Amino acid sequence: MAKRFKAAIIGGSGYGGAEMARRLLMHPDVELVRVASIDHVGEPLGAVHPNLDGATELAFEDLTPAQAVEGCDVALLALPHKVTAAKVPELIRAGVKIVDMSGDFRLRDAAVYEKFYGAAHPHPELLGTFVYGLPELNRKAIEKSSYVASPGCFATTIELALLPLARAGMLDGVVVHVQAITGSSGSGIAPQAGTHHPSRAGNLKTYKPLEHQHVPEIVQTLHDAGAKGIELRFVPVSAPLTRGIFATCFLEMPAEVDAKRLAGLFDEAYVREPFVRRPLKRLPEVVAVAGSNHVEVGFAVGAVHKDRRTITCFSALDNLIKGGAGQAIQNMNILLGCDERASLEDVGNWP
Repeated sequence: MAKRFKAAIIGGSGYGGAEMARRLLMHPDVELVRVASIDHVGEPLGAVHPNLDGATELAFEDLTPAQAVEGCDVALLALPHKVTAAKVPELIRAGVKIVDMSGDFRLRDAAVYEKFYGAAHPHPELLGTFVYGLPELNRKAIEKSSYVASPGCFATTIELALLPLARAGMLDGVVVHVQAITGSSGSGIAPQAGTHHPSRAGNLKTYKPLEHQHVPEIVQTLHDAGAKGIELRFVPVSAPLTRGIFATCFLEMPAEVDAKRLAGLFDEAYVREPFVRRPLKRLPEVVAVAGSNHVEVGFAVGAVHKDRRTITCFSALDNLIKGGAGQAIQNMNILLGCDERASLEDVGNWP
């Protein structure tokens, strides 16, 4: 039976493209018809992504954006930052829906983009035309949109840890300190001096402390959720994991903010969410969500000291799935009117 929709991946040679392809190949309603890439042209997908060997006859093709999406309903972009922005106008003219995994259309302020991405945006007139693709906050807007900017991996992790407090107005004017640990697949498929196995295995190190490009994205999103005047102090840490992110957010709160109140806020925010859960008898951990589109969130409450107490909010996800390609597929499902959970319901592996 023919599937209802057709999709193309543009930029399919990396880890994000591989995960998109894997999800689309088992999707009940969307057919993957084309994978564009300037690398590995003519080679089958399985030659580059071994898990797809034998799963499809598709090969990588060197195509213009318009050629890539011919006859398609949706384009899924897995291109690097600054590359995507140059290709989007052609896709808009082609009349397809777009889900973009890069950071090129998440921010609304061109000056902020230039500061954190190191170059002027080539199409600042398009900033603000993409809906920010965090379904737990913007599901209704995604449903009505044609263009979605899927969030970054760190951004998704940290936003979901703090979203219940932002919605409750508890983060107005608050300075939040965050440390988030990430796996090596977040650095992409091409090894670099600081990211390949000999220097990464058995090692912990920080990078881009207090200036990571996801900071303005997180602040913008939490502000939209109700956290006026929030400030973020974020230190990312590179860890010897293949995949996964674990974030710890530190906040100083009034003494009356206790575990019962926080539990109510988290449960109200996520009880109906298909991919976010709060474990009741443990705190979040990466191995519980790796390989899946699920997120775990939780919190711990410190003792009262001078009418204040420290609150720590935790979250864990798979950076390639809910932090990347899985969330892009989730956004695609919402855009097309498919079951939001389609091709994403697997629970991952244990251990």
